[in-house]
Amino acid sequence: MTIDYLDFEKPVAEINKRIEELRRLSDGKSIEEIQRLEQKAEGLMVEIYSHLTPWQKTLTARHPSRPYTTDYVDFLMEDFIEIHGDRFFGDDPSIMAGLARLDRIPVIVIGHQKGRGTRERIYRNFGQPHPEGNRKALRVMKLAEKFQKPVITFVDTPGAYPGIGAEERGQGEAIARNLKEMVTIRMPIIVVVIGEGGSGGALALGVGDRILMLEHSVYSVISPEGCAAILWKKDGQSVDQDEIDRAAEALKLTAQELFNLGIVDEIIKEPLGGAHRNPNETAETLGEAIKRNLRGLFQMPIDELINRRYEKFRRIGTFEEGTEG
Repeated sequence: MTIDYLDFEKPVAEINKRIEELRRLSDGKSIEEIQRLEQKAEGLMVEIYSHLTPWQKTLTARHPSRPYTTDYVDFLMEDFIEIHGDRFFGDDPSIMAGLARLDRIPVIVIGHQKGRGTRERIYRNFGQPHPEGNRKALRVMKLAEKFQKPVITFVDTPGAYPGIGAEERGQGEAIARNLKEMVTIRMPIIVVVIGEGGSGGALALGVGDRILMLEHSVYSVISPEGCAAILWKKDGQSVDQDEIDRAAEALKLTAQELFNLGIVDEIIKEPLGGAHRNPNETAETLGEAIKRNLRGLFQMPIDELINRRYEKFRRIGTFEEGTEG
């Protein structure tokens, strides 16, 4: 498998390049050297991924080889039937939605899809939903309520599409309506942030009874670059990397920070180096977490489930005032 290394992984990339050279030229005398280098590379990866900065986490969450919604659906689910269209304007390929079976449990699955390769990414609008995508998602959630099926959403978007056409068709209203309606959907909802959870595009699929995040995913009201540009960009100049790092730190966008703040309920461990290093292992771990959380939610009376969901999101953003001294 060809691996695209991120900038902060370059020391590991250099060691692995040397390993490949030794394997190619090996006459059987380099086995010990290869093993030594493999151990060194693994130790270096452990060190790097034990101390990732928020910006490095963001880069990992955006990795082009990271598993997308369709990858998890293909690995975890059977009998997937996709549903298209919002019944108002059209279909939006940046959000896929449909019916499936998860370990023989009928579920509704909805998720962002960024696409691989230039052609598919353009078709999927790089995972940035138009209002019709969010309305399609809500239509399918209403079907879940009608036919008594739990909902699983996969969040992976830079944000809702900000184009003029999207705004003319009611982008803000579509996001706000999803937030309002998802609070009262009378079926369990599990939200999984699998990559980049950006702004209103993420929130439109983000109201649930359980919020799970993959270990190296991020979830934020704005990207670090966008935040840095708003706060520190000077006329005619672009923001520098130090300002982007500073913004990423301030946004508290990592799974670990959001868990400590009580916004996220569970962090799903990824393989060393990120989900893209072993997509099947990641999907298996994620699938077990989803099924475990579903079992717990099924045991809860529906009125209690909705009340807890409402109170959960009402608590987000509260703060305590302290006194100096």
